[in-house]
Amino acid sequence: MGSLFVSTAAEHRKSVPLVIHFHGPDWLANTAAVKWKKAVCVVTVQLGAGSGVYSRAFADPERLAALLKEAEQASGIELKPVIISSFSAGYGAVREILKNRENWPRIDGIILEDSLHTGYVPDGKPGPLETANLDPFVAFSREAVAGRKHMLITNSEVFPGTFASTTETTDYIVEQLGLKRRPVLKTGPVGMQQVSDVHAGRFHLMGFAGNSAPDHVDHLHGLPVWLRRW
Repeated sequence: MGSLFVSTAAEHRKSVPLVIHFHGPDWLANTAAVKWKKAVCVVTVQLGAGSGVYSRAFADPERLAALLKEAEQASGIELKPVIISSFSAGYGAVREILKNRENWPRIDGIILEDSLHTGYVPDGKPGPLETANLDPFVAFSREAVAGRKHMLITNSEVFPGTFASTTETTDYIVEQLGLKRRPVLKTGPVGMQQVSDVHAGRFHLMGFAGNSAPDHVDHLHGLPVWLRRW
């Protein structure tokens, strides 16, 4: 499942960081990772449209462990720390991975690039959030606030309509953590405009303006910057 990239600088190392990226072209994730650390490995998983294909692929609680083992055997390198990155629908895999607490010791941190959704109750039209799907992200965010993990989330102002937006889901995360958004006005990567910020411990949430498809994709192209914030 997915593709493995080993940077030239990593070929003769005993241990290097691993970035696992869900939903996005491998060249983009590979380039972003090398800009962050020259000696690095990347696994890119691109399964298609919709979060369902990602959640089904990682519904098996042993799937991540098997993927890590396969990557280490193929590269001949010990892969640590492990950073999980997802764009858009890729959050479906991340959610399933976080449901299994036995995965947590291998994960140093998570980056969600405009990539945190859930359903409404009732399904299909705006209303109360289906919060059970957000609980694994809340729990990991608490670990980041405590300084034991890293968590970086970005959100746009895109409102899908039939399921919850990243603005709504991140507002829920912030509320559960007992934090508040701070209004800011900053220039982000690829011309993005940051309008809000939350920072506590090793938890960081960055809200950006824009409600169009190109605004959404900008979050993926910001991956080199998100990794450098590590």
